[in-house]
Amino acid sequence: LGLNYITTVEDLAVLKRVIVVNVAPTGYAVLNAADPIVVAMAPKCPGGIIYFAMDPHNPVLTTHRAQGKRAICVDGDAIVVSEGNWRESLLLRDIPLTRQGSIGFQVENVMASIGAAWSAGMDWDVIRAGLASFVSDSDNAPGRFNVMTFRGATVIADYGHNPDAMRALVNAVNGIPAKRRSVVISGAGDRRDEDIREQTAILGEAFDDFILYQDACQRGREDGEVLGLLREGLSQAQRAQRVDEVRGEFTAIDTALERLQPGDLCLVLVDQVEEALAHLAQRCAEPVPAQ
Repeated sequence: LGLNYITTVEDLAVLKRVIVVNVAPTGYAVLNAADPIVVAMAPKCPGGIIYFAMDPHNPVLTTHRAQGKRAICVDGDAIVVSEGNWRESLLLRDIPLTRQGSIGFQVENVMASIGAAWSAGMDWDVIRAGLASFVSDSDNAPGRFNVMTFRGATVIADYGHNPDAMRALVNAVNGIPAKRRSVVISGAGDRRDEDIREQTAILGEAFDDFILYQDACQRGREDGEVLGLLREGLSQAQRAQRVDEVRGEFTAIDTALERLQPGDLCLVLVDQVEEALAHLAQRCAEPVPAQ
């Protein structure tokens, strides 16, 4: 928000609705039933609608399902796909991307993907095989919750750069046990001041240690301006205990890694995605030093 005259979520929805408006009459739009702004796009779709939701009792989803239309939801330990009296279940344990269903935003991504494959007429055995073989590593999905291990600690690399992404990441890491949690973060200079502050405000309730670094490109900001906004966001943080500022993304990553102990968790919010992931892969491949 704040870029190219798009200042509200409603403005952004009008732009994203272009995809829904251009669905073929014989095709489907796959929409999140839990988002009212997305649900409002449905009447503009020339084709059918496939709704998905985490909550099987979502009112939009249940109404759609009662009408015999296509719906996808989570029910217990499985994703359930239904149309009329027909049902198909896909166990979350067989979909590694979701980590046994513990990562909510990945479960939503999987449901949307199932909807797309279903609308394209793919065979269910093919869909199952694809979900079973897909992992969120730096090769398949660079910068999208890539999980690594460094000397007995968990390291997660992600390209999230907005408050909604921070909320989703916090929900995800809350499901991963850790002795201590740290985060390496910068901010995109072309985002609104309040959005940059809100990112660290959200993370400040879930992480103990913060390493703030300045992006390679400040996108029109003065030197140190984004770092100041990130620090302001932590001013009321309940959990954050240590905050350091570091110049340079790789220096920030190395600083965080050297502080990790076995059982810790570190979230690295990368800027230069390919370079940062390559650096992390190299560091995580290092042999554990002899005691």
